[in-house]
Amino acid sequence: MPPHATTLSPIPMSDELVAPNTEDGKALMAATPKNEPDLTVSTSRRLSLHQMLAITRERWLWNRRAESWDTEGSAGLTKIVDAVLKECERSAGGIAVDLGCGSGQLTIPLAPSCSRVLAVDVSARVIALLEAKSAADAIENIQAVVHPIESLELASASVDLIVSNYALHHLRDKDKAEVMRRSYRWLRPGGRLVVGDMMFGRGADQIDRVIITRKVRGMIRRGPAGWWRLAKNIWRFSLRLGEKPLPVAKWVSLARQAGFVEIQTHRVVAEACVLSATKPPTSDAPNAARPDSVPLHQRPGS
Repeated sequence: MPPHATTLSPIPMSDELVAPNTEDGKALMAATPKNEPDLTVSTSRRLSLHQMLAITRERWLWNRRAESWDTEGSAGLTKIVDAVLKECERSAGGIAVDLGCGSGQLTIPLAPSCSRVLAVDVSARVIALLEAKSAADAIENIQAVVHPIESLELASASVDLIVSNYALHHLRDKDKAEVMRRSYRWLRPGGRLVVGDMMFGRGADQIDRVIITRKVRGMIRRGPAGWWRLAKNIWRFSLRLGEKPLPVAKWVSLARQAGFVEIQTHRVVAEACVLSATKPPTSDAPNAARPDSVPLHQRPGS
């Protein structure tokens, strides 16, 4: 193994209760091999000061919010999670990566249909919650790692499915584009990318204005708590200091520029869409050159 890489062990559990409590789920789990070796995870590059500050902020934020998000915040994303999982059905049986996995809203239900799921998040606390859930359900094919998305590196053509749900809008636009390029490189030919996220701009078109108006009205109806949140979000959204959503057309453009084909989107709720895209079965990535790596223990922002 090269010195810049580290291999992370899966969560050790028994095979007895791996399948969900449905006959179809049990059959699928029984037919899906679970002896895939761990994926090799490394750090691809040194981070800029801006990236290090952003990663430090996100880590602090989600370490603090982990429990409340797991029990309350994520409940509002059920429709998005279901839509993402539906798009993943075509990739059943392969190796999957969940970018910004949180406490496992996608990872846990995805695991029975995959040979392995690499779950990546910047917060150690949400990863701990994911591991606890996996242990409780006796799921043995999840490989969990605390790592910033911005500097994650995997071997080229090593996975079959890359998913992300409500995570990438926290990244800067240039980092979103880089994630798309790397995802293309990490996927095997024919592999798929599925992203569920808020997808709207800052009011440049009618759809954006409708979404923003609905969100503002919803906050106003919540009373003082909503007014306070609205006041905070106006300047954060305007200056892109917190959440940094992009409109659907921009996401499609990023996927196309990375080399993906069969790019499809559909709106699930007012602010959120699911994007799916495929790496061509026979084609070299336009960004095939892999950047230099640095050891995990030396990565900035850890």
